[in-house]
Amino acid sequence: MAFILLIVGLALLIKGADYFVKGASSIASNLNVSPLLIGLTIVAFGTSAPEATVSLVAALEDSAGMAIGNVVGSNIFNITFVAGLTALIYPLKVESETIRKEIPFTLLASVALLVLVSDVFLQEWSANFISRSDGFILLLFFAIFLYYLFEVARRSRERGRSSSHHVAKEAWVKNIILTLGGLAAIVFGGDLVVNGATEIALSCGMSDTLVGLTIVAVGTSLPELVTSIMAAIKREGDIALGNIVGSCIFNILFVLGTSSAISPLAVDHRIFTDVLLMILLTVILLVFSRSNYKIGKMEGIILAAAYVLYMVYVILRN
Repeated sequence: MAFILLIVGLALLIKGADYFVKGASSIASNLNVSPLLIGLTIVAFGTSAPEATVSLVAALEDSAGMAIGNVVGSNIFNITFVAGLTALIYPLKVESETIRKEIPFTLLASVALLVLVSDVFLQEWSANFISRSDGFILLLFFAIFLYYLFEVARRSRERGRSSSHHVAKEAWVKNIILTLGGLAAIVFGGDLVVNGATEIALSCGMSDTLVGLTIVAVGTSLPELVTSIMAAIKREGDIALGNIVGSCIFNILFVLGTSSAISPLAVDHRIFTDVLLMILLTVILLVFSRSNYKIGKMEGIILAAAYVLYMVYVILRN
């Protein structure tokens, strides 16, 4: 049964991502909004729905390790394997504004997380927590990011008004159905893949902790992976990159912010290594994006290989 769930889930992911990218890119065109902005918002937030669901449920069930590990593991997967594999398919052109603002904002969110979880070192507490007040700080950062995106969208529409065109109501309805239907298939398919893979892994003797750090983190990031690959195949590199960067910001600021606002999250000391690695990999992504304003195939190979090495490290550590 687990194998059937896995196959059905993968099929839903692939087809859902195809429809999702097609609908989202059409909406961007109709609204005179750049595909990059759509990638940073609708696509990124939509594909991060599985991470949000898993972490929120984990917080409600007092499973802090799962909530934090899922976000950090997913971000590392996005920055390395998703970006790397997507660049191998089609080099990712990086807009100058992305370099100056969005990727550094990802770095800022990662550093903010490191500061907030360092209670023992910075405040000499007996344990490290992401408290409710920390959660509200993360949500405040997220509100600032949303305000920035709205301003970018407004300026983008103003620049595109001269080329605006009438779009039939039927076309709007079709694109909205494609986007929402594709997103539903992505979320449901991702859930099936995680459940199926977890059942198979546990039956093979893997521990709960190891499953959470590997399969759950990768499984909840499958929507980002499949969506970015489909976007690259369709030569929608802006959507692919926006999806990766936007998902990382959404995961840290909104998912962890909301989870810790619901219930304070105790921090396992081992997660510090992963957070530091996430920061280092974000810096590497920023450096790569500054070389010829694109992430090419060689950079893609390095990023994908980095994730393989990280997986080996996590498995040996646990």
